[in-house]
Amino acid sequence: MTTNFGPMPTFEPGTVWLAGAGPGDPGLLTLHAVNAIRQADVIIYDALVSRQILDALEAPERLEYAGKRGGKPSPQQRDISLRLIELARQDKRVLRLKGGDPFVFGRGGEEALALARENVPFRIIPGITAGVGGLAYAGIPATHRAVNTVVSFITGHTITGRHDGIDWIALSQGSPVLVFYMGLKQLPTIQDQLVTAGRPRDQAMALISKAATPAQHVVITTIGSCVEAAETSGIEAPVLIAVGDVVDLHASLDWFDAGELGEKAPFKHD
Repeated sequence: MTTNFGPMPTFEPGTVWLAGAGPGDPGLLTLHAVNAIRQADVIIYDALVSRQILDALEAPERLEYAGKRGGKPSPQQRDISLRLIELARQDKRVLRLKGGDPFVFGRGGEEALALARENVPFRIIPGITAGVGGLAYAGIPATHRAVNTVVSFITGHTITGRHDGIDWIALSQGSPVLVFYMGLKQLPTIQDQLVTAGRPRDQAMALISKAATPAQHVVITTIGSCVEAAETSGIEAPVLIAVGDVVDLHASLDWFDAGELGEKAPFKHD
């Protein structure tokens, strides 16, 4: 593939490329990701690759679903890695397509290490992580010079309370802006831990559902009111949670019209 930016790499048989698809909008795919999609023999995708991207792919028979969603039957990580290795050894050009960025809470590091141990050639294609791109589509900067010079990304999957390995006091005091991935189920714990660690109950919080897709839904609330707001709004996973004064900028920077990506409809995977 050649573009105005020069030639793109050739996807050789027997190799695996791990690519980020961004947070939802197909326009956020990188040129390298599009190049990989066009050349791949098999595309193994996860639950956070948007319906808009999947619907645009040619030859859907190339697709294999290997997504992980909390509380639902999911393939084991070891099985996914073994499948990548198996297909590569069949001389396939294997694309592992992940929502966001493969190295930000995407288990891309685990899969790349498995490939390296088996001497399977691989390439990493970064993507726009949801904690940056998803916030931007909600009109919330991850950093703003007048507000913060530090932002922290936290995965909601490992949040359990006191024994989750998170230093909540250090996190709350040291990072003005916090972004939690996949944290909806743990919202009561997040609220309790932040308040206990000294975060103001009236500090702004945003709940961003299905960011950068036609079904994007943003709820602006506060730490003290977030659990009730989530329940009354009916917001659905996957949800990004942003905490900090940058959330107040949403009122001025809410630019995104979800209708631009098509009819606003529930986000589902087959």
